[in-house]
Amino acid sequence: MTITSSPPAGVAIRGPEVPGAGEILTPEALAFVADLTRRFRDDIGAALERRRARQAQLQSGARLGFLPETEAVRRADWTVAPIPADLLRRTVEITGPVDRKMIINALNSGADVFMADFEDSNAPTWANVVEGQLHLGHAVRRTIRFDDPQSGKSYRLAERIATLMVRPRGLHLPEAHLLVDGRPAPASLVDFGLFFFHNAREQLARGTAPYFYLPKLQSHREARIWNQVFVRAQEALGIPRGTIRATVLIETLPAAFEMDEILHELREHSAGLNCGRWDYIFSTIKTRRHEAEALLPDRSQVGMTQPCMRAYTQLVVRTCHRRGAHAIGGMAAQIPIKSDPEANARAIEKVRADKLREVGDGHDGTWVAHPGLVGLAREVFETRMSGPNQLAVAREDVVVAAEDLLAVPTGTRTIDGLRLNVRVAIHYLEAWLRGLGCVPLYHLMEDAATAEISRAQVWQWIRHVAALEDGRVVTRTLLEQTIEEEMKTIAGEVGPERMRDGRFAEARGLFHALCVAEEMEDFLTLPAYELLNDLNDTRAVA
Repeated sequence: MTITSSPPAGVAIRGPEVPGAGEILTPEALAFVADLTRRFRDDIGAALERRRARQAQLQSGARLGFLPETEAVRRADWTVAPIPADLLRRTVEITGPVDRKMIINALNSGADVFMADFEDSNAPTWANVVEGQLHLGHAVRRTIRFDDPQSGKSYRLAERIATLMVRPRGLHLPEAHLLVDGRPAPASLVDFGLFFFHNAREQLARGTAPYFYLPKLQSHREARIWNQVFVRAQEALGIPRGTIRATVLIETLPAAFEMDEILHELREHSAGLNCGRWDYIFSTIKTRRHEAEALLPDRSQVGMTQPCMRAYTQLVVRTCHRRGAHAIGGMAAQIPIKSDPEANARAIEKVRADKLREVGDGHDGTWVAHPGLVGLAREVFETRMSGPNQLAVAREDVVVAAEDLLAVPTGTRTIDGLRLNVRVAIHYLEAWLRGLGCVPLYHLMEDAATAEISRAQVWQWIRHVAALEDGRVVTRTLLEQTIEEEMKTIAGEVGPERMRDGRFAEARGLFHALCVAEEMEDFLTLPAYELLNDLNDTRAVA
C-alpha cells in the first residue's frame, strides 16, 4: 500500500495494497481517526459490556420495558433541531453497497436519498473499505466514473442526484486492518472518520452536509456516544456544531423501548428514525433467545401486519412526529422479475400494499433496494401526501405498551421454512466470504440481516426443540440432514464450476457451527470477519 508519508505515531495499516489508497489514508486522515479512537474506544467497549450484562439480566428473568429513570424525557415537550433543506423530502430512499457502479446508479435512480452502506450490504474486505471511501469522495465531488469493460457502457452522474447519506459499521465491529496503539480501531469510527475528514467541508461548499445512518444501537447511552463523536469531529475540523445529521435505525428490540431517549441524546444532530425491520426480527430472536414461549414461525410469516410489528412501526411514527423528526419506513427488497411477468406482478402488488400501509400510518418516506422500485414507491407516497413529509400527522391515537412490543408473532413452522433458512444463509455467507455483501437471491436483494434471521431462527428452533407443522421436531440431526439436501439444491443452482471455485465449504461450516453452538453468537459477522481476513492478504504494510 502506498501512502503519502509515514502514518502518525501509534497507527499501523495492515492489508493488501489498494490502488488509490494514498488519497484516503493520508497522515492527517489517519491522525483524525486515531484521535476519535483514543477518545471513544473505551466508551464503545463499555457500551458493548453493558449489552452483555443486560442480556444476562434478561436471561435471568428480567423483562424489557420502558425505562423508569428516563420517564421525564418521554413526558417532556422538546424537539430535535430543524431539518436541513435537502432532507425535508425523503419520500424514497435507496440503499446499497459502496461499489462504484452501484453508487452511480443509486444516485441517478430518482430517489430522494441514497444511503451508501459500509455495514450490512458490504463485506468489509480492506479493499472494499478503502475503495468505498474513494468512490464516495469522487461522488461528492461529482467526478465518479465507471466504464464497464464487458458491456462497454459508461456510467456518469446525472444533473440531479439523490442526497447522500452514509452508514458506517456498527459499534460492535472492529477494523482489523487499521491498528491504533496496537489494537484494531472500531470499524464505526474508521468508516465515519475517513468519510467525514475527507468530505465534510466539500459537502458544505456544495450546499449539503455530512449525513449518516447509525445501525444496531441498543440504547440511548449508545446514541450519546455517537453524539459525542459528532461534537468532537466537528470541533476538530472547525465545522459548526450541529452540522452533522444522523438517522438512527430502530432495528433492535431494546432500542424500541428507548426511541424518545435516542432522539433526545442526538437532538442537535438528529434526522429521525428508520424502521430497520429485518434486523429487528433478528434482534427479537436474539434478545429473547432463552424464552421457549417466544418461538417465531417461519420468517416469511413474520410480516408487518403482525401485531408486534404494527406496534413497533407505528410507535416510530408517533415518537418521531412528536419530536419534529422524520419516520422512515422499511425496506422493499424485491428485484423486478423480467423473466416472469405474472410473478413480477405479484411481487409488485406486495410492494404496493407494503408502501400503502406505511404512508397510511404516517411515515415520511420509505426504503427500496432496487432502482426499478423507486417510481412505484414514489407514486404510492406522493399521491397520498400533500407535502414533502407527514410531520403534521401526530398519530396521537397510537398507544403502545411493553406487552404490545413483546407480543409473539403467530403462524406455523414448516420444513420449507427450515430449508429456506439453510439455503439462503449458506448462499449469502458464501458470497460474503468472497467480498460481496449485497446479494440477489430468489428475486430479493439480500444483505447480512437475512442471514442473521435465518441462522438465529434455526438456532432458536434447535434450542427449544421446536415442532414443525408435519409433526417433526427441529434437532441437530434434522438440521444436518437438511443442510446435506440443500447443498445439492445449491449445487444445481450454481453449477459445478462455482461449487468448486466458491467458498461454499467455509459458508456451510460457519452456518452449521452458528446453528448448533451452545450459546447464540451475537453477530455472525464477527466469526465471519475472522474467516474473511483469513481469505485475504493481511500482511503488515509499512
